[in-house]
Amino acid sequence: MHTPRRIRSFVLRAGRTTVAQERALTDLWPTYGVDSKGAIDLGTIFERPAPCCLEIGFGTGEVIGQLAEMHLDRNYLGIEVHRSGVGRLLLRAEQSGLRNLRVICDDAVDVLRGCIADDSFDEVLVFFPDPWHKKRHHKRRLIDAPFASLLTAKLRSGGTLRLATDWQDYAMQMLAVCNATPGLQNQSADATYVSRPQFRPPTRFERRGERLGHGVWDLAYVKT
Repeated sequence: MHTPRRIRSFVLRAGRTTVAQERALTDLWPTYGVDSKGAIDLGTIFERPAPCCLEIGFGTGEVIGQLAEMHLDRNYLGIEVHRSGVGRLLLRAEQSGLRNLRVICDDAVDVLRGCIADDSFDEVLVFFPDPWHKKRHHKRRLIDAPFASLLTAKLRSGGTLRLATDWQDYAMQMLAVCNATPGLQNQSADATYVSRPQFRPPTRFERRGERLGHGVWDLAYVKT
């Protein structure tokens, strides 16, 4: 029986890694990298029990790198498909001597579906996913009803889902999808958007959006 191929939310770009990033991907992967070919036990990969935060599509690692440096008592897992961003975060982890950070280089949808148990994370971050701004590409957007339900399943009770985008129509889609997802409670007083969380440093995507005159919309939900 033929199974339709899932539409992915990304397109892999080749040839952008620097020499230093390639070295990191080889030399530092045994320390920070996580194999995504089977079940992943968070207590095992971090070698300790602690609250765990997941960032999906961390880009160059600006947010998760800073959070891991600031909160050594928490575990941080990042998933990113682009090798250059993974390499860059690995270099930062080495420079800072981090032991509370682990990285997966793979499709987050596949990883969450096949490798991560439900009720695993205290926080999930999805900041500035590709907006796929052309209407014919909206089907590629990461945040849709099935993915919101998947994220909800992976959160622990009381855990927080945070999202951000600099595309207003994508913000409206995120809002509609997450407000309609069973188990998620919007943390805005009027069930819309929240203020930018103080812990989130402005990413290069956010700074680019500001230069282009875009607004930024943050959303926050708690798993009930």
